[in-house]
Amino acid sequence: MTYRITSAVPAISSQRAGSTALLSLFGPWLLAHADVAEELVQTVHLGSPFVVEIDLSAVDALDTAGAWLIHRLRGRCEYKGARVRLNGLSERFRILLEDVETHHPLAWKERRRRISLMWIAEVTGRQVVEAGKDAVAVLHILGTLGAVIANILVHLSRLRLVSIAHQFDRAGIGAVSIVMLMSFLIGAIITQQGGFYLRQFGADRYSVDLVGVLVLREIGVLLTAIMVAGRSGSAFTAELGSMKMQEEIDALHVIGLRVGEVLVLPRILALMLALPMLSFFADLASLFGGAMVAWSYLGINPQEFLQYLRAAIDFQTLMVGLVKAPFMALIIGLVACVEGLKVRGSSESLGLHTTLSVVKAIFMVIVTDGLFAMFFAAIGI
Repeated sequence: MTYRITSAVPAISSQRAGSTALLSLFGPWLLAHADVAEELVQTVHLGSPFVVEIDLSAVDALDTAGAWLIHRLRGRCEYKGARVRLNGLSERFRILLEDVETHHPLAWKERRRRISLMWIAEVTGRQVVEAGKDAVAVLHILGTLGAVIANILVHLSRLRLVSIAHQFDRAGIGAVSIVMLMSFLIGAIITQQGGFYLRQFGADRYSVDLVGVLVLREIGVLLTAIMVAGRSGSAFTAELGSMKMQEEIDALHVIGLRVGEVLVLPRILALMLALPMLSFFADLASLFGGAMVAWSYLGINPQEFLQYLRAAIDFQTLMVGLVKAPFMALIIGLVACVEGLKVRGSSESLGLHTTLSVVKAIFMVIVTDGLFAMFFAAIGI
């Protein structure tokens, strides 16, 4: 329906005759002019009349936003004790004003949660359902990657090497410094604490065995995966979520590009290449930190440290830790991409899913490490 608009913007004129005030509204009271109309409503000052007559005969167009402003103006007058009459209201606008006036939003009430067995069962059930949905989403992404990889094996030109190299630079090379610093400190702390307690039994030299085996088998790759999940995993989620909010992913679908091929696969492949490299550097930094503490705190010089370390570990010990890295990287990448693609059109949703990405990735990394530990123990490694 179209309306004849005789004024470009809304306007209000006011007159006062004794105890009666007359307000005349003109022009289009639409959402497009809501800022002007709201300022007009705020600047109306009538004093304290007994009767206020609002003339709407010159209103050319009215929508819900304009009706709310007229309702607010009427409410202000009634709040001051005046009796308000609407004059010149056409039938087509009367229905809209009546709907606005009869709509009363419910007052906000604080939700009180009473902890009970039913509440615990409900929350547990909801969490189980959400976990099932996440598992389905991860399997969907994994299946999509399988199809994309099969297509790339047939058409190698579709492999985006530049994108993989860019993501590897960000997730791998860019993280070397912080990963090595943290690993150096962890190795130093393990050696110091191990030497402190083992010295009481005259076995402080076994702190070298402790740091060597613990770092190479468990701590090195686990802490590196946790740092990568917090650094790169959150970045992947934020990037994909921001693209989802700005409808860039929909644009990729429109122009015929696969999201799994363009966005997901390069990130996951880069992460699977970067995490073993970072784990190896983390192992070296941890052992170097342990050697420094053993030399300064326990009196074990670097040559002795290397001799004890060579007797405690072998190549198999190193590979037990490194073989976990690609699987942990795959889990981090899948969780990050799934949470990024679940973002809706608000910054709150982006922040929520970024947080969930980090928490879920760290949890799954620890679970994966436990499963590998049981597997290696079962086969005697």
